[in-house]
Amino acid sequence: MERREIDFLMHAEAGAPPVRWRVSDGLIPYPQALAEMERQVDLIARGEADELVWLVEHPPLYTAGTSANASDLLIADRFPVYETGRGGEYTYHGPGQRVAYLMLDLKRRRRDVRAFVAAIEETIIKTLDMMNVRGERREDRVGVWVKRPERPPLPDGSPAEDKIAAIGIRLRHWVSFHGLSINVEPELEHFGGIVPCGISGYGVTSLIDLGLTVTMEDVDICLKKAFEEVFGATAPDQP
Repeated sequence: MERREIDFLMHAEAGAPPVRWRVSDGLIPYPQALAEMERQVDLIARGEADELVWLVEHPPLYTAGTSANASDLLIADRFPVYETGRGGEYTYHGPGQRVAYLMLDLKRRRRDVRAFVAAIEETIIKTLDMMNVRGERREDRVGVWVKRPERPPLPDGSPAEDKIAAIGIRLRHWVSFHGLSINVEPELEHFGGIVPCGISGYGVTSLIDLGLTVTMEDVDICLKKAFEEVFGATAPDQP
């Protein structure tokens, strides 16, 4: 079954508390974010904390997933490189990119990793749709893509397309962490230090690059609404 055919609704079981929704200002150092995710996942797994979505921006950096190939790190000394336990390969994080860390207990939802990835893709697609951008999933490439018909077609004759959002997750005791990133207004040239997600032959784009005049706050509003449609209710986090 293709991911687009999967039932992507991942609402929690009846009576479950809403997902905490946290937005951090400024640029969060990656080691700090990773430590906080580890802490929250342990609390959630032990039943001592509710699920959490945490929205951040990072200073410029590259992260390497469990499938990263060293040859895909094209400029090794450009930005700090962090090894992570998430799935996937190399990706870039930096100012102007919304990163959403998803700490969700799939035992309260569905113990189905493919459905979870499809649900994250659907959340991104719905977010973009609210801003009149058509995001699409690809069965052979995780993430969300936009067609660029104004550009020359690909060698196989298919329309050119760019990646606008990336996904990389990890599960511990069926609690997820890491998550998704949406390119709002990052420095796209910074992606040139890697082969993003190990996929060559495609470009990277952002909402601003597509001609939208949106702010990070605009994106956050749409992302929250889309998340609630797919995953269920949220409530402001009280740290």
